[in-house]
Amino acid sequence: MLITEYRLDLVMQALRAILPLEHPADTSLRYFFQAERVGSNERALIAETVFGVLRHRLFLEHACTTPVNTVNKATPRRMALAYWVRFGGYNVRELTPLLKATEAEWLGQVKGIKLDDLPLSIQAELPDWIIEKLRAHRADHEILALGLSMQAAAPLDLRVNSLKANRDEILQGLSAEGVEAVATPYSPFGIRVTGKPALNKSPLFLGGRFEVQDEGSQLLSLLLAPKRNDMVVDFCAGAGGKTLMLGAMMNSQGRLYAWDVSEKRLANLKPRMARSGLSNVQPQLIAHENDNKIKRLAGKIDRVLVDAPCSGLGTLRRNPDLKFRQSEQSVAELIQKQASILASASRLLKVGGRLVYATCSLLHEENQAIVEAFLARHADFALLPAGEALAQQKISLEMGDYLQLLPQQHSTDGFFAAVMERVK
Repeated sequence: MLITEYRLDLVMQALRAILPLEHPADTSLRYFFQAERVGSNERALIAETVFGVLRHRLFLEHACTTPVNTVNKATPRRMALAYWVRFGGYNVRELTPLLKATEAEWLGQVKGIKLDDLPLSIQAELPDWIIEKLRAHRADHEILALGLSMQAAAPLDLRVNSLKANRDEILQGLSAEGVEAVATPYSPFGIRVTGKPALNKSPLFLGGRFEVQDEGSQLLSLLLAPKRNDMVVDFCAGAGGKTLMLGAMMNSQGRLYAWDVSEKRLANLKPRMARSGLSNVQPQLIAHENDNKIKRLAGKIDRVLVDAPCSGLGTLRRNPDLKFRQSEQSVAELIQKQASILASASRLLKVGGRLVYATCSLLHEENQAIVEAFLARHADFALLPAGEALAQQKISLEMGDYLQLLPQQHSTDGFFAAVMERVK
């Protein structure tokens, strides 16, 4: 796409509005588009550049202070130009009509910066505090591979609604619509789509035959493995992606409670539920993890999924702003919340019941440390190795005690899960 003065100015305005990161980047971008009313080509360029700048922000800030007789400052203009030349596929010659004196020479230097000469945090595009936390459990080369994988955009994964269709039917239907797609390697319900087609207009989507859902997220429901007539609780249901999958796995039988503390998130579940054809889901607002609804069902539930609120650092391909919006302090607060939610959710289980604790975080203290501390305090629960739970579902994926999915290895978001059973 030709970069004009008008388009550069729009991108600069967008970066000025979004880079302070006072709100989630996708929310700020939505507000920006509502205010500006720009054309579809401009929207695509702005969105790609904003998220590209966020993915490569640490490199770009370094590059913007590379001196060539100019102001050494990471302004929105310089960030956009450096992004386009280094990562966006533009050459300096194409941008020359827009450039001020010395900018062409500076951009030539940006193109020539060797990544190997830079600190790990810049190469991996992860702030120092995250690097330090990861270093406690991973070697530098593993952190670099993880960081590099997080700089790519996530693939688009779908989940077939098994209540209404099977995977082959949906693959054929998508092909007929001109959409290129293949079966995912691990989830029997998953489909991976090439590119970013507008699937929200597809008759298959509108008919509730598939939902957008990362393959890693699908594996969490498969670990829970609910049976048809079970009583099941999705403890932190959010907008209900996993709830819908659990309901379909139960063939719309039994009873499935979708709990969340956000009325808005549960409201977003209603139209999805209607589309899905499920009749066994009961969305319920809870005030907190010790709500009376939990006490009333204590010891009565067969399966509980706790997809706990977390730092979200496993989703940086989708939400690159999270690495700048989270902090050591916010993680410390989340850890307390996670431990409290897990302890409360565990009270719901009957003997023989299964509990899955999951996050989309990469940090040990949000994952293994929470589970180990819980098991040390609850002798009535035992860990079921995740590899064993996957094998029970005939999923060919090598795992040990825990499920640990990584983008560079599994092409999913960075998910963690532990499977526990109440043994007495």
